[in-house]
Amino acid sequence: MKQLKEFVIPFIGLKLGEHTFDFKITKTFFDYFEYEDFNNSDINLEVLLIKKNTMLEFTLSFKGCVNVNCDVTNEPYEENITGSFHFIVKFGDEFNDENEELITIPHGSYEFNIQQYVYETIVLAVPTKRTHPGIEAGTLKSDILNKLEELRPTTDGSNPDGEDENIDPRWDKLKNLLTDK
Repeated sequence: MKQLKEFVIPFIGLKLGEHTFDFKITKTFFDYFEYEDFNNSDINLEVLLIKKNTMLEFTLSFKGCVNVNCDVTNEPYEENITGSFHFIVKFGDEFNDENEELITIPHGSYEFNIQQYVYETIVLAVPTKRTHPGIEAGTLKSDILNKLEELRPTTDGSNPDGEDENIDPRWDKLKNLLTDK
């Protein structure tokens, strides 16, 4: 996968200590990964790099919102997300990212690409069950919710439409089996 240049951080020319990088994450970032669950996104990402003699410490902190579809009604809404991810990059003989919090890059490396870590951190911050806030508040008006309400079974066992159907009397005898003990 081709690297996004803006997420490649060249650390070779930086002094020891803290360095901050700011990024704006939009839908084009997720399009690059072919991730289609977000309709749109507006996320501010702050990357704190602490450069030390033998390692680099990264902290990815983000805050913003993503436009997703509700799992119940399929209506789009804005989901606020926040989160952070901390990991360490050390130098070794070869690249190794088996441990997501301790990454080894070869000696002589002069830059590090954070795009995959940004992508995974943001996607994992979104709740797995996405429910439109209007559903919980009871204010969302939708054709799907109206149809679900129409088809909802009643608690007394009667027909929700209020129509009396011709019921075969043999079924009534079977219903008595449930109540007779």
